[in-house]
Amino acid sequence: MKNEKVRNLSIEVLSDNWYTLNKVHYEYLTKKGEWQPQQREAYDRGNGATILLYNKQSKNVILTKQFRAPTYINGNETGMLIETCAGLLDKDNPEDCIKKETQEETGYKISDVTKVFESYMSPGSVTEIIHFFIAEYEENMKTTDGGGLEHEQEEIDVLELTIDKALDMIKSGEIKDGKTIMLLQHIRLEGIL
Repeated sequence: MKNEKVRNLSIEVLSDNWYTLNKVHYEYLTKKGEWQPQQREAYDRGNGATILLYNKQSKNVILTKQFRAPTYINGNETGMLIETCAGLLDKDNPEDCIKKETQEETGYKISDVTKVFESYMSPGSVTEIIHFFIAEYEENMKTTDGGGLEHEQEEIDVLELTIDKALDMIKSGEIKDGKTIMLLQHIRLEGIL
């Protein structure tokens, strides 16, 4: 899996605070046949998983809403973002991670999930791969109010919306999260809801 067009790769840690910011140095073989020195910064926060819960009978989906500081400093007036349930893998496999995150964030205990794809969300600067899942939910699966974990400083609101309302919120700009848009469109394009 080695790329023959890359050589002399070295990584310098710039920050290892919340996550790791690396400066990557390498030489890249151009189409002209010249080795060109290049450098990039890459943010490594680990890989993650996300899920869209849906109910075929009610045609509803479960989303979350929480404060996201990076959106706040980039023009989101309130910093609140509507998104699918998600979390970092840490040391879990993607399926175990998303089941745990689903219960913590939404209060629904699910056992059957379907992986639909993987995606790099911002490959120009972030190393993260996100594993995308969907799962059907029913009201009797709700075991708690959800809301996240206090020790992780999470204050998450759980939203139950019709699929049509959620898709309209993409058009209106109320939903701007990439992973959420991808999963909402996936279940519509696949005819699931």
